[in-house]
Amino acid sequence: MTGEEEAVPRVLGDITALTDTSPDVGGVLWKLTESGRQLDANVVRLSPGRHVAPHAEPDLDVLLLVVSGDGFVAAGPDGEKQPLSTGALLWLPHGSTRGLTAGDDGLAYLTVHRRRPGMRIGRAR
Repeated sequence: MTGEEEAVPRVLGDITALTDTSPDVGGVLWKLTESGRQLDANVVRLSPGRHVAPHAEPDLDVLLLVVSGDGFVAAGPDGEKQPLSTGALLWLPHGSTRGLTAGDDGLAYLTVHRRRPGMRIGRAR
């Protein structure tokens, strides 16, 4: 958003319509692309049985909302499995280890986090 644009709330889409397709369709279904934003957000679907390997996000807290389907999150250093279903709201604190696995119906979720600053090319030290 430039200094001349007015900040105006607006509807960006319909999550139900985005996720109302075959659970076999996976990947990023939507992402926030508005200029000048301070947040990043994505709607992602994992096809049945697919997973996001356990990993740690060192810099950003992430809020995750399950919008359809089921599965589980493997959390912490021991990978403790916690079930997920539509409506589950997770806080994934920065530095935490987490992985996601979709159940038989697939798993679609919205993630929201602070926007990462753009990469900058600097002088080698």
